[in-house]
Amino acid sequence: MESYEINKDTVALVPKDENKTMVYEVDNSFVVDKTPLKIMEESCEYFGSSLEGRQIGTASLIGYTHKVPVIVEETFDLIFFPTLSPKNEECTWLSYAHIFKPDKFKNKTILNLKNGKKILIDISSSTIDNQLYRCSRLQEVLKMRKIDKK
Repeated sequence: MESYEINKDTVALVPKDENKTMVYEVDNSFVVDKTPLKIMEESCEYFGSSLEGRQIGTASLIGYTHKVPVIVEETFDLIFFPTLSPKNEECTWLSYAHIFKPDKFKNKTILNLKNGKKILIDISSSTIDNQLYRCSRLQEVLKMRKIDKK
């Protein structure tokens, strides 16, 4: 697959091998010949911004500067968050909208998704909880700004 832009069905971008990503969607999974970071960058550009611009925007909205969630696209509330520094080759990007509940499993996390499926990721549940909090904070700030404009 040459090109892939994140959409409302995208659940996770998991690094697979060098320059390959396992893409999980609600009802599908497949490999894309790009890194998760490259997919994130191209998806942000597809929707009219840069990943760096989205990260700066999030930092100004919620005050965090590292491992910030990003709004890939506002209409569908496409908020994704990194599990590690985005520059780290092992960084997975997850969709806030599709995660129902994370469960601790040894030093890893089982992500229970809203569609009933599960994904095991090699990140602590406390890191996931922290990232989910940041996403909820970002979503709340955005929601309040929309209400203030009415």
